[in-house]
Amino acid sequence: MATKKAPEKSNVSKEELLKFYREMLLIRRFEEKAGQLYGMGLIGGFCHLYIGQEAVVVGLEACTKEGDKRITSYRDHGHMLACGMDANGVMAELTGREGGYSRGKGGSMHMFSREKHFYGGHGIVGAQVPLGAGLAFADKYKGNDNVTFTYFGDGAANQGQVYETYNMAELWALPVIFVIENNHYAMGTSQARSTKSETLFGRGLAYGIPGEQVDGMDVLAVKEAGEKAVAHCRAGKGPYILEMMTYRYRGHSMSDPAKYRTREEVEKMKSEKDAIEHVRDLLLNAGLSSDEELKAIDKSIKEVVNASAEFAKASPEPALSELWTDIYA
Repeated sequence: MATKKAPEKSNVSKEELLKFYREMLLIRRFEEKAGQLYGMGLIGGFCHLYIGQEAVVVGLEACTKEGDKRITSYRDHGHMLACGMDANGVMAELTGREGGYSRGKGGSMHMFSREKHFYGGHGIVGAQVPLGAGLAFADKYKGNDNVTFTYFGDGAANQGQVYETYNMAELWALPVIFVIENNHYAMGTSQARSTKSETLFGRGLAYGIPGEQVDGMDVLAVKEAGEKAVAHCRAGKGPYILEMMTYRYRGHSMSDPAKYRTREEVEKMKSEKDAIEHVRDLLLNAGLSSDEELKAIDKSIKEVVNASAEFAKASPEPALSELWTDIYA
């Protein structure tokens, strides 16, 4: 039997849409739980949630193959889950427990997975951009066709190291996709107040780097643009820039009251542009899924997330002897 197709995008199957729905919902529910644990005092330090931006990383991960790499900033939990890192290990690291990806010593901003080719969230604004180009340089040196996805935000887009990296990446034709997750507010200053450029991807044209602006609240639009960028890089044509127009529903971090925007603005984005609701509507309106099936998916994801929280709470704190491991000398 032929696979039933979704409306609007004839090249997307029911199975793909359900996969996108599950993956975005996992990130949403995980981040909601992380916010709860932070409020309970079980997560210390900073905690930057990805709620609202899920379509960006889920859509781009759909364009990857084994060997492709990813590196990002401190708003990184969603990226970890999207590339297949285990929810238990991520939550345990957030709570500083031994069962975490960095054995409880790294927290939110210092989590890595060699197995999943995830090279960390980075706390220094923009620092991951030259590192991402370095990962791409390694693949070019080895002669394979792997691509590195280097994520950063609209605030980091004003960092000088970004443009030094653009220059080198184009000069050496590196297979790197620069993904600007433009949520419009950086830490708390609107793009209109901080940036005169009409677009952020357009700055790459000065270095000869092509790019485009994408609706980052539409996972199908993200995937379509991602496939174009990946094909460009795999063909040896050098870097590509994707400016994803997205929106975070929460503050910059859990300690940010987000008084620089109105409640009405946030609610309007949630009601009109929510990425998860968009896919849900596609599935329901085309008769590809039922409300009961989608509720069952949500229930199963909540079970995974609740289990990750219980795993984290049950995992011990790292032993004092861990202070002396993983030290570079």
